[in-house]
Amino acid sequence: MPKFTAERFHDFSAGHRVFGHEGHCARLHGHNYRVHFIIGSNSEDQLDDVGRVLDFSIIKDRLCEWLETHWDHKFLIWSEDPWAVELAKLDSSVVWLPFNPTAENLAEWLLVVVGPAELVGTGCNLISVKIEETRKCSATILL
Repeated sequence: MPKFTAERFHDFSAGHRVFGHEGHCARLHGHNYRVHFIIGSNSEDQLDDVGRVLDFSIIKDRLCEWLETHWDHKFLIWSEDPWAVELAKLDSSVVWLPFNPTAENLAEWLLVVVGPAELVGTGCNLISVKIEETRKCSATILL
């Protein structure tokens, strides 16, 4: 039997720096990120009484709004980055992360930490996150 998923993407802008990167990404810079959220049902029936995995507006309200609140127009930096303290002194928009802010690590955080917390009570779970840093470069994580 085929498995249904629902997908919604969201765009946000943020700065970051990848500590230890061997090239340009070690510098302060930013991206217009696009995040694709793929949702699956926890039910064997897969679809609700209306015929949906999960209404798209719930994905927006729970996951897209999380991005707007926590990461949009912020500067994402690893708490272990030696520049973190100084950057936080300069601007209150600095968000300290428990990981180096690569696309892969951001996607994993959304899948493993944010998704389960935000989708509680929906009967669904986040099964994949794809983050595009540019239209040519992305990282995807699957459950």
